[in-house]
Amino acid sequence: MKKPHHRQVAVEEANMGFQIAPMIDVVFVIMLFFMVMAGAVKVERELKSALPGIAPSTPTDEQVMPDEIMVGVEESGAVTLNDEELDPPDNKALPNFTSSLMRLKQEADNRGAKVLVTIQAEEQAKYERVIDVLNSLAKAKVANVTFTVGTDTGF
Repeated sequence: MKKPHHRQVAVEEANMGFQIAPMIDVVFVIMLFFMVMAGAVKVERELKSALPGIAPSTPTDEQVMPDEIMVGVEESGAVTLNDEELDPPDNKALPNFTSSLMRLKQEADNRGAKVLVTIQAEEQAKYERVIDVLNSLAKAKVANVTFTVGTDTGF
């Protein structure tokens, strides 16, 4: 038997030189990275602060303390105004609650103060009852309303 003879192929040493195409690809990838990251930069804003000093003797509009009112909506449907229940839970119109809000709003307007209302609804309170409270606030023309849910944790 004859052994197969392996031919040796001469591999020419090719001088490739400096390849510019891969370098351009890398530069474009880096440039794309910086272009994308430029959109995520946060812009610094001016932080306005007032330094302590002598307060003016006459109160201005900004110095009048707002009237803060707490409105509670309970699971039973009871609505309280500063921990005082004014109407029965089954009364949808809330006439006493609405008239009290109108009176408080009028007094605050006469003093030049704002009325801030915080509605504190229990977790299982009905949405319909919260809407009744919002309707009463609209009738009294109270616009500054915030919501909290559940019990106050007392931070």
